[in-house]
Amino acid sequence: MIVDAFIPCFIDQAFPDTAFNMIKLLEKLGVEVHYNPNQSCCGQMAFNSGFWDEAKSMGEKFIKDFPNNRPVVSPSASCSGMVKKNYSKLFHNSSLHNEYKILQGNTYEISDFLVNVLKKEDVGAEFNHKVTYHESCASKREYGLTHEARTLLKNVKGLELVEMNEADTCCGFGGTFSVKFEGISTAMVEQKVENALATKAEYIVSTDASCLMNIQAYINKQKLPIKTIHIVDVLAANL
Repeated sequence: MIVDAFIPCFIDQAFPDTAFNMIKLLEKLGVEVHYNPNQSCCGQMAFNSGFWDEAKSMGEKFIKDFPNNRPVVSPSASCSGMVKKNYSKLFHNSSLHNEYKILQGNTYEISDFLVNVLKKEDVGAEFNHKVTYHESCASKREYGLTHEARTLLKNVKGLELVEMNEADTCCGFGGTFSVKFEGISTAMVEQKVENALATKAEYIVSTDASCLMNIQAYINKQKLPIKTIHIVDVLAANL
């Protein structure tokens, strides 16, 4: 199978190791991965901030950057959800109607792709740590993930998964929300981290690096005994 790697600008700039790990993981499973270096932002930040004209302009480029009718796999439920859900609001009945519909059907968040397309629940990973899972707003309510991430984590050798209270409650990031409403955002991430600490986990795992950045910033500031890690980095830890 041949796939295109969709590496969101956020991961490209701040967490490049996660991008490389996704490619390593897919190649380990026999997938041929193509990467278009001209790809850029999908337009999510502009869209969520109300700048729909700018989001549409960015989206037009994004659609043209993935012209191949094959799976487009990303380590971000948030950005994948933008394409699968919100491109309909930007491109329905436009000159790119057919192209965006094809891309929507081809776009996959990595855990969804592994479990539901490759039919791989055990990727041969090993991670000898106790973890808890943060179910991001985008993964559940926008993209529509259900069991996929937890299924993968439960099949990692040496990993102990312990559920935290309110695992699917927002961490307070929300893109520009955390900037516009700093006080509310801080209170939300404080509650998220307290729930994680109560599990005695060593790591908080999620499908979204943006959430993890927000959570890790609070952890660092408060000097707390827990870390964050992307699910891709867990699955690729022993590669």
